[in-house]
Amino acid sequence: MILTISLAPLLEAAPAIPLHAFAAMAAFVLNLVQFAAPKGTLPHRTIGWIWVALMAGVAASSFWIHQIRLVGPFSPIHLLSVFTLAMLPLAVWRARTHRVADHRRAMILLFTGALLVAGLFTLLPGRIMHR
Repeated sequence: MILTISLAPLLEAAPAIPLHAFAAMAAFVLNLVQFAAPKGTLPHRTIGWIWVALMAGVAASSFWIHQIRLVGPFSPIHLLSVFTLAMLPLAVWRARTHRVADHRRAMILLFTGALLVAGLFTLLPGRIMHR
């Protein structure tokens, strides 16, 4: 079996979908760098701010994606977007107030829930990322 990957379904989708997907992919890669790199350094903070901006973009762009409609134009995944938009400033505030363990927990929770788990659901049959 040969696995072929095509970006065509993603690039042909409504503009919010590729924006959402590429921002999530970039955030995923940056998060892997963050996990491996030294903490508290200028590069960590710089990459962190970029990651926060990307995640805010991922969460915000989801409100223009309505492929699954369970409650009006929204689905339960939109609750994750609201949660992400609430947790991002809280996690940053925890770092700025030197509550490092709380910051780490919040960022790991966001990475796990908003990128890993949500990202895996995009690979289910019938979804654009599956194609």
